[in-house]
Amino acid sequence: MRANGFEAQPQDLVMTFLGAYLVPHDRVVWSGGLVTLLGDFGFSTGASRVALARMVRRGGLERLRNGRLVSYRPTPRTVALLEEGDRRIFSLGREPHRAELWTALWHAIPEERRLERARLARRLRFLGFGSVQDGTWISPHDREREVVALIEELRVGEYTGVMVGRPAGALDFGALVSRAWDLGALDERYRAFIDEFSSAPASADEHEAFRLRTRLVHVFRRFPALDPELPDELMHAPRFRAEAVALFHRLYAALAPSAQRHFDAVTSAP
Repeated sequence: MRANGFEAQPQDLVMTFLGAYLVPHDRVVWSGGLVTLLGDFGFSTGASRVALARMVRRGGLERLRNGRLVSYRPTPRTVALLEEGDRRIFSLGREPHRAELWTALWHAIPEERRLERARLARRLRFLGFGSVQDGTWISPHDREREVVALIEELRVGEYTGVMVGRPAGALDFGALVSRAWDLGALDERYRAFIDEFSSAPASADEHEAFRLRTRLVHVFRRFPALDPELPDELMHAPRFRAEAVALFHRLYAALAPSAQRHFDAVTSAP
C-alpha cells in the first residue's frame, strides 16, 4: 500500500526501522512503540499487530513477554539480513567495481517447495542477483559465502547448484546482462530519488526527521537490488547514481540525531 506518499508494506517498513535505528540490531524493542511508528505511516493498529505476528511466525522476530509488556527482538537470521543490508546500502556507488568473479546459481526446486523457492528468489534479488531465465541467476560479485548459507538455511541444497568464475571473454556477455537487469529504467529511478529528496530539509523536529529519514532509507534500500554495479565494459555508470548516493548519505547523517531520539522515545517500554 501507499504509506503517506510512498509504497510500503508494514513488514518491510519494520525492517527499515530495525536497520536504521536498532543498534545493535539484536536489541529488544517494545511492541507498542513499533505499532505507534507504523501508525505514523498510515497503518492501523490491527494491521500493524498482524504484520508483527506474521514476522514472528516466519522466524523474523522473537516475541518476548515481561508481565503485560510484549517486546520483540530480531532473530539471528534477521540480524544477518540487516547487517548484509547495511553493507550493501552503504557501499553502493562508493568505489569502482571490477567484476573479476561472477556467481551463477541455478535450481530446480519442485512445486511442493514453492515457499522456499519464492524466498530464495527474494533473497537473491536482495543480494543483487539478476534472473536470466527461470531458475537461473547471476551476480557480478563473488557471492559464494552468502548463497551457500542461504541454500543451507532454506534446505534446498539437493535442488541447487552454484558456480563462481569468469564469463568467456570471446562471447557477447552484454546481451545476457540486459536480460538479467532492467538497466534502462535504473537511471530514471535514481533521478526520481533525487527529485523526491533534493529539496528535503537537512534539519527538522524529531518527529518529522524520523518520518523523512525513514522514507529516505526505505526508498534508497531498493537500489542495491536494482543496480548490479557492473564494470564499465558492460554498463556505463548510471548518470544520476553519484548524485543520488551523495544525497542519501548527506541526509541520512544530518537527520540521524533527531530521528534516533524520536525512535528511542517511542519504542522505550513504559
